[in-house]
Amino acid sequence: RQQSLAMQLLKLVLNCLNFDFIGSSADESADDLCTVQIPTNWRTIFLEPETLDLFFDLYHSLPPMLSQLALSCLVQFASTRRSLFSNPERAKYLGNLIKGVKQILENPQGLSDPGNYHEFCRFLARLKTNYQLGELVMVKDYPEVIQLIANFTITSLQHWEFAPNSVHYLLTLWQRMVASVPFVKTAEPHLLDTYAPEITKAYITSRLECVPVVIRDGLDDPLDDTATVFQQLEQLCTVSRCEYEKTCTLLVQLFDQNAQNYQKLLHSSSRNPLEITVQEGRLAWLVYFVGTFVGGRLTYTSTEEHDAMDGELSCRVFQLISLMDAQLPQSSNEKVELAILWFSDQFRKTYVGDQLQHTSKVYARMSEVLGITDDNHVLETFMTKIVTNLKYRGRCEPVISRTLQFLNDLSVGYPFYCIWHNILFENNKVKINMKQQVSKHFPFLGIGDNYSLSDLRCRTVFYTALTRLLMVDLGEDEDEFENFMLPLTVSFESVTQIFNSSFEQEEAKRMLIGLARDLRGIAFALNTKTSYTMLFDWMYPTYISVLQRAIELWYREPACTTPILKLMAEFMQNRSQRLNFDVSSPNGILLFREASKMICTYGNQILSLGTLSKDQVYPLKLKGISICYSALKSALCGNYVSFGVFKLYGDNHFDNVLQAFVKMLLSVSHSDLLQYRKLSQSYYPLLECLTQDHMSFITSLEPHILIYILTSISEGLTAVDTIVSSSCCASLDYIVTYLFKHLAKEGKKTGRCREISQDGQRLLHFMQQNPEVLQQMMSILMNTIIFEDCRNQWSVSRPLLGLILLNEKYFSELRATLITSQPDSKHVVLDQCFRNLMEGVEQNLLVKNRDR
Repeated sequence: RQQSLAMQLLKLVLNCLNFDFIGSSADESADDLCTVQIPTNWRTIFLEPETLDLFFDLYHSLPPMLSQLALSCLVQFASTRRSLFSNPERAKYLGNLIKGVKQILENPQGLSDPGNYHEFCRFLARLKTNYQLGELVMVKDYPEVIQLIANFTITSLQHWEFAPNSVHYLLTLWQRMVASVPFVKTAEPHLLDTYAPEITKAYITSRLECVPVVIRDGLDDPLDDTATVFQQLEQLCTVSRCEYEKTCTLLVQLFDQNAQNYQKLLHSSSRNPLEITVQEGRLAWLVYFVGTFVGGRLTYTSTEEHDAMDGELSCRVFQLISLMDAQLPQSSNEKVELAILWFSDQFRKTYVGDQLQHTSKVYARMSEVLGITDDNHVLETFMTKIVTNLKYRGRCEPVISRTLQFLNDLSVGYPFYCIWHNILFENNKVKINMKQQVSKHFPFLGIGDNYSLSDLRCRTVFYTALTRLLMVDLGEDEDEFENFMLPLTVSFESVTQIFNSSFEQEEAKRMLIGLARDLRGIAFALNTKTSYTMLFDWMYPTYISVLQRAIELWYREPACTTPILKLMAEFMQNRSQRLNFDVSSPNGILLFREASKMICTYGNQILSLGTLSKDQVYPLKLKGISICYSALKSALCGNYVSFGVFKLYGDNHFDNVLQAFVKMLLSVSHSDLLQYRKLSQSYYPLLECLTQDHMSFITSLEPHILIYILTSISEGLTAVDTIVSSSCCASLDYIVTYLFKHLAKEGKKTGRCREISQDGQRLLHFMQQNPEVLQQMMSILMNTIIFEDCRNQWSVSRPLLGLILLNEKYFSELRATLITSQPDSKHVVLDQCFRNLMEGVEQNLLVKNRDR
C-alpha cells in the first residue's frame, strides 16, 4: 500500500512539473523542451535544499520502478527556468544537483536498471542544457564529478549493445560541454581536454570491437541503423575536435593497422571470408569516423595543423577507394561502399569549392602520397568512383541509389561541368558512348526479367544529373540533343513496334516504365525555354501517344501508371517559365490537350475498378488520382494556356478534364482526402487554383457536388498540415469574395450586370438555401484564432471579413456565445477585442477593409 501511494504521489509531482505553464508547446511529448517555466509563487519550495535532497533520497531507497519516477522528477528539477533564482541562489541550487549526481555515481547499483539508467542520462544532459559550463566549473565538487561522469560515459560506450537511446543523452552532454569551451571566462579548469579525447577513443574502439561480435553471433548491426549512427557521429564530431591531435593520431594508427591486416587477408592463400568481412566492417566504421571528423571542420576554430591532419586521414580513405575498386568485379562490400560515399560527400562540403583557399594544407599530404593537388583532382577522383560504382555495382540498390544522389548533388553544386564532361566523354578509362545503349555500360539501367521494377527508380536521378552536365555543352544544338536522346529514341521505336505486332506485354511494360523514369529525369533538368522545347518537339506527338496507350492498357498496374503520370505532371510544370512558347506556337494548348486526355483516360478507367479494400485503395487508386491532380494544378496555374480558346472553338478537352476531376473526387471519402498526405497536398492547392480562376465552373456544379467541396474545405481548415489549411483559407476567400462582388452588382440592377451575374445568382441561391455551410466555417475560423495554436494567421484572416459581412446576424450570435463561454473576468476584455476587430470597417467595402 505504501509503494502504491508513493507511486501515485511521484506521478502527481511529475505531472505538475511536466505541465506546459505558458502554453508554448504544440507537442508535449518532445524531449527538446528543456526549460520548465515554474511559476514564481512556487519559488520557496525550490529554494529549500530539503526538496532536492528528498528526491535523491527517494531514488536511493525505493525499488527500481519507483526510483525511476524520482529520477524523472529530478530531470524536471534540473530544467527549472534560470530566472526563478538570483545568481547566488542558482549557484547553490546547482551545487545541490551536482552533489546528488556524485552520490548516484559513487553508489551506481541502481543504474543497472534500464529505466533508472535512461532517466539518469537524461538528467545529465539537462544539467548542461540549463547551466553554462562557466557555472558548472565553479561548483566545489566539479573535478571529482566530471571524472565520475567521464568514467560512467566510457563504461556506457563500451557496452555498445545496451541502451543505444540513452547514449544519445550522454553524447549530448559532452557535445554541449566541448562546444562551450571557447566561451568560458573563469580561471577554474574545465578538464575537458583530459576527458573529451577519452570519450572519443572509447566510442571509436567500442564500435570497432563490436564488429566481430555482430558478425559471429548474427546480432543486429548498429551500422544498419544509419539514422542513429549519423546522429551519434554528429555529436561525437564536436567532442573529437577537442584535442584533435589525439583523435587523429588514434585514427591514423587504427586505420593503418586495419588496412594492413585487410591487405594481408586479401593476399593470403587461405582466404578466410569471415575474417575478411570482419575487417571490412571495421574499415567501414573507420571511414565513417574520418568522414565525420573531416565534415566537422569549423572555419572559425580550424587551424592549418588541423587541416593537415584532415589531409593525413583523407589520404587513407582515397587509398582504400583504390584498394576496393581493384577487387572489382569479383567482390564488393556494401557497408564499405556506403561509408566511402558518406566520406566523399563530407569532404566535398568541407574542402571542395570557391569558399576554400586552394592552398589549403589538406592537399599538402594528399599531393605527396596520391598526387591530388587541388579540388579539381578530387572531383576527377569522385567522378571516376561514381562511374565505377555505376558500372560494377548495378545489382546493389543502396549503393547505386546513394551514388546517384552524390552525382546529383555534384551536378547541382559547385559548377565543375568541364571536368565532369571531360571525364564522362573524353577520359578513355570511363568513356561512355551515348550512341550505344547506355545499359551496356551501366547494368542498373537494364530492364531484363532479373531486375525488379523498383530497381528502375534510380534512373530518374541518373538522367537528371546526366542532363544537367550535358546541357552546359549542348546549349541550343538540336543535333547534339537528338544524339543524346538516341538510346531513348531506339527504345521508343521498339515499344511502338511491339504495340503494333505480336505485343509482348511484359517486355513493353518494363521498357515503358524505364523510359518514363528516364524522361522524367531529363524533363526535370531542362529548365530553359529552348531546351524544354527541344524535348517537347522530340516527344510530341508520336511518343506521347505511346504513353496514352499504356495508360489505357495497364491502368490496373500502378507500377506502370505511376511513372507515366509522374512524367506528365513534370512535363506540365512551368518551372522557370520554360513553357513560354512563341506567340505563333500552339504547343501550350497541345500539351494541355494531351494532359487532359491522359487524366480523363486514367480517371474513367480507375473508377471502373469499383470498391477497393482499405489496403488497396491508396496504391491502386488514390496515389494515381493525387498525381493527376498535381498535373492538372500545374497546367491550370502555369499561365501558358488561354482556357477561353477551348470554349470559343468548341474544343471539349477543358470541360472533360474538369468533369474527370469531379468524378474522381466524388469517388473519394472526406476522411481519405485528409488521411493521405500526398492526396490532400495535391487536391487542396488544385481547388485553390479552381476557385481563383474558374469560379464559373464551380458555380455550375450540382448542389451535392458543391456541398462535397465546401465540406472538404471546412474539414481542411483545421488540418495540421499548413499547406492544406492555407489552401482551404485561400479557396474560401475566393468563394466569399466572388459572392460579395455578386451582391454588390445585384444592387446596381442594370441589364448588363444581370446578364453577367447568372453564375453568381446560382451560387447565391445555393448559399441562401444552405446558410449553415459558411456559418460553420466562420465558427471554425474564430475558434481557431481564439483557442488554437494558429500557425498561419495571415491565411486565416483573409476570408474572415467576407464571412462576417455576409453573415452579420450569425456573427453577432457567435460573438455573444464566445464571450459568455469565458469566465466572467474575461467578458469585458473579449468584448473589447471584438470591437477592435471591426473598428473602422465600413459596410460593403470588402477589398479596402480586408487588410485593416
